[in-house]
Amino acid sequence: MKYWLQRSFNYLFLTLAALLFLAPVVMMLVGSLKPDQQVFVEAGSLSAFIPGEASLDNYADVFARSDFLRFLFNSLFITGTIVIAGLLVNSLAAYAFARLQWRGRDLLFNLVLALMILPLEAIAVPLFYQVAVLGLRDTYTAQILPFIANTFAIYLFYSFFIGLPRELEEAARLDGASTLRIFFSIIVPNSKPVFASVTILTFLLWWGSYLWPLMVTIGPEVRPLPVAIASFYTLPPLQWGDILAFGVMMVSPVLLIFLLFQRWFVRGVAASAIKG
Repeated sequence: MKYWLQRSFNYLFLTLAALLFLAPVVMMLVGSLKPDQQVFVEAGSLSAFIPGEASLDNYADVFARSDFLRFLFNSLFITGTIVIAGLLVNSLAAYAFARLQWRGRDLLFNLVLALMILPLEAIAVPLFYQVAVLGLRDTYTAQILPFIANTFAIYLFYSFFIGLPRELEEAARLDGASTLRIFFSIIVPNSKPVFASVTILTFLLWWGSYLWPLMVTIGPEVRPLPVAIASFYTLPPLQWGDILAFGVMMVSPVLLIFLLFQRWFVRGVAASAIKG
């Protein structure tokens, strides 16, 4: 009886926590479907979660008042390039740390771990000056290149690779397979959970990045969605329904990516935590 009571309490607590976290998302979605004058009038009641006079007018206004498709493409291109290039670079670096023997490996790996505590804000100004000197401001390169290598991603890959059995690699090496052949034919197929985890975490990090794009972008040509929505907020007249509609379309790709990789993400985080 005590077990069932405890289990029921756990489920009740988790349900309430889930509703608490979902409430802002639901309010944003419902608000984006309401006429602008009703968005905050009902914010203090349960009516905030019920779309009364629902319509897609706010979404149409977003496309009419801004170049949303251009901003969406910029975010998809920048974030997608960082994710794809980062998976290759960081996984290869982690494999070199986990499996290969070379002079200075441990020292360099400890340096990589130490860099994990260094936030972007600490290096933003000197990095900005480097980008400016190279003439890369207001380009995709300035928003992509500095962030392909990621110390946390390297650590996640390393934690997973170090726990993989060596027998398959040793058998492949006896058959004459090269290091790269072993990595792409054996390690990668057996590391889907950690690849999914790094994909989601990297996508979440750079999809919502605001500070660096704000520093290096000037015009709207290469402006990503986080900077674009801040600029959209300043456009007169101030219409909260349009802003919420912009926000819904901005977070939708994040939810989609998480739903697609959810199973692998949970397995990857758990495995990395146990093996780390």
